[in-house]
Amino acid sequence: MKRVIKMSRAWIAAFFMGVVLTGCGGGSSDSSAQSQSGERSASLSWNAPATRANGDGIRMGELSGYVINYGQNPDELTEAVRIDDASVMDYTVDNLDQGTWYFTIQVEDVDGLVSAPSEQVSKTI
Repeated sequence: MKRVIKMSRAWIAAFFMGVVLTGCGGGSSDSSAQSQSGERSASLSWNAPATRANGDGIRMGELSGYVINYGQNPDELTEAVRIDDASVMDYTVDNLDQGTWYFTIQVEDVDGLVSAPSEQVSKTI
């Protein structure tokens, strides 16, 4: 299931993306990586935000899901995966071609407000 959504003018707080990228190959200095023979995947994990950009608190019940953006050009992430369950905080992107892949994640609230992208991380397959 892939869907790209438009960015909202009102941002939810950028949230901590404690990303672990696993699979065949390395990673960036922003992530840790482990090599597993034969895999062409990147496993990502993150934490939900506790506050909005304006400092107001945000509860899990106010979150609707996440969007993972990725691609091989760090300036143009052309692929997107939507996760429609805010309690899911990990995802594995499979079947990646050889090369370096870049990833960001955004959170969406129940009103459709979307955060700014997280800090970008990378993985080399």
